[in-house]
Amino acid sequence: MTLDLTHYPTLALATTPEALRKLPQDKLNKLSEELRQYLLTSVSQSSGHFASGLGTVELTVALHYVYNTPFDRLIWDVGHQAYPHKIITGRAEKMTSIRQKDGLHPFPWPPESDYDTFAVGHSSTSISAALGMSVAAEKENAGRKVVAVIGDGALTAGMAFEAMNHAGDIGKDMVVVLNDNEMSISENVGALNSHLARLLTGNFFNSIRDGSKKLLSNVPPIKEFASRAEEHIKGMVVPGTIFEELGFNYIGPIDGHDVNAVVDTLRNMRNFSGPHILHVVTKKGKGYEVAEKDPIKFHAVPKFNPAEEALPKSAPGKPTFSKIFGDWLCDMASIDSKLMAITPAMREGSGMVEFSQRFPEQYFDVAIAEQHAVTFGAGLAKEGMNAVVAIYSTFLQRAYDQLIHDVAIQNLPVLFAIDRAGIVGADGPTHQGAFDISYLRCIPNMIVMTPGDEQDCRDMLYTGHLAGQPAAVRYPRGAGMGVEVTSEMRQLAIGKSRTLRHGQSVAILNFGTLLPYALEAAEQNNYSVIDMRFVKPLDTEVITRLLEDYNLLVTLEDGSIMGGAGSAVNEYLMRVKANISCLNIGLPDSFILQGTQTEMYKVHQLDADGIIAQIDAFLKN
Repeated sequence: MTLDLTHYPTLALATTPEALRKLPQDKLNKLSEELRQYLLTSVSQSSGHFASGLGTVELTVALHYVYNTPFDRLIWDVGHQAYPHKIITGRAEKMTSIRQKDGLHPFPWPPESDYDTFAVGHSSTSISAALGMSVAAEKENAGRKVVAVIGDGALTAGMAFEAMNHAGDIGKDMVVVLNDNEMSISENVGALNSHLARLLTGNFFNSIRDGSKKLLSNVPPIKEFASRAEEHIKGMVVPGTIFEELGFNYIGPIDGHDVNAVVDTLRNMRNFSGPHILHVVTKKGKGYEVAEKDPIKFHAVPKFNPAEEALPKSAPGKPTFSKIFGDWLCDMASIDSKLMAITPAMREGSGMVEFSQRFPEQYFDVAIAEQHAVTFGAGLAKEGMNAVVAIYSTFLQRAYDQLIHDVAIQNLPVLFAIDRAGIVGADGPTHQGAFDISYLRCIPNMIVMTPGDEQDCRDMLYTGHLAGQPAAVRYPRGAGMGVEVTSEMRQLAIGKSRTLRHGQSVAILNFGTLLPYALEAAEQNNYSVIDMRFVKPLDTEVITRLLEDYNLLVTLEDGSIMGGAGSAVNEYLMRVKANISCLNIGLPDSFILQGTQTEMYKVHQLDADGIIAQIDAFLKN
């Protein structure tokens, strides 16, 4: 499905930055209005990230209008805000395919467009990448400009400040646009600040400042006094002290929805030397009232009717694994006052809303700071608290060093509740939880658990909570299988599997929530199914017993085959010199693109038909 651009006459003239830059500046307000409406219409038909993009419409237009993209490098932080960028860089007619199989990538993606200069999915990477590009641009000496856009909470991560500290130290030419969409730094937005920003970036102010520095360069006491005077004068009217201390020239704040103010300011800044930060204040959900009122709810949306004030309610169904975790967390906290739960800015996604409300003294949102989240948990555990770190599989990768050095080496009892393990669907390769089994099982002292259903998940969370050492429970995005969950807390025997079906010749060793597919395949072909439950420690006793009665062992996991649970079984078979074949089924050695979980299971032969086909092909060879 494509949208008819004839309903958007100004946007139809600016579907590429080259065309956009041919428009007179007085057309940019109209263009922004149409772009916002186009975004609303397209996302309502496709689903996807929404509120952040509504807030960056004018900023996107201004950046592409002033800078010669893609020659000038524009790097987005957190791809949620880049939908308007996709629309005006030649992809407007494909927007209804975003986040779908064979459709547009959900985030900036260089293979998709030259305008996507750097792949993003995780936050807080833009300033580091932009600094690298600015150093390269200086070596190239072709006049290339570099701009990073950071926002949506991404500035809360340490990596952003590490990059700014380095950039300010080496002084390369670059602009960082701080898209402040929560007004977390300043509320002083309006005509006065926009006028001030124009003055601070104008030729008059900067020629005086630069001329004064040259004039006084040989008079150190006067030079120091002048520098301090400038700093104090600016400090009285702009809240940029922290950025100035890091070596950036701070401009703003300005109204990010005044497209002409943003254009004028960026145009003035374009030829500045050294690192600069432009602070623009925007509003998530801008232009769509219900999204403005509830930007969290409208951060990512299903297909919806823009004429209605509410998003469609999903039909009552099976509880998600995130809810299973959230319910367990509340139940556990009600009997364990030492439980301390940590999230790196994913309260809603991890199912922790109720817990945060009921147990505020035991709840910690550390912002987008995964490294800190893990070591903070380690500190709690060292002092006798029962730390639970709720984190997405793909985000735990960012704290791998802390997981090893601060938790595992000290054998501290931190429980990792790993959400979005395996195929996540529409968010694509940056968010697939493909690697956690592989990178966890090689760490000494770790217990790694893979629940096969909802009850198993609850029991494993309880088991990990009591384990007295680092433990991880990985579970997927989305609803469970419909297994009824009891309120009872049940501790499992660590490292022990359960046999769910007895068959002949072939035994499937299942790790995780592909279990229904394993059972379906087994019913059709009379395989045995053993739900292994634990990747580490591995139930080697059950594997040893299987060697006597089966011709083929098949390992099944919703994760990378390389180094995964199947590899753990292979290693054991090699160690005992077992004379048996073993087929590993899981995710291949490639990054998994966007598509629904069901579609990706089928593509990678992880559903029942795919499992049978892989076994048949293996037996024929």
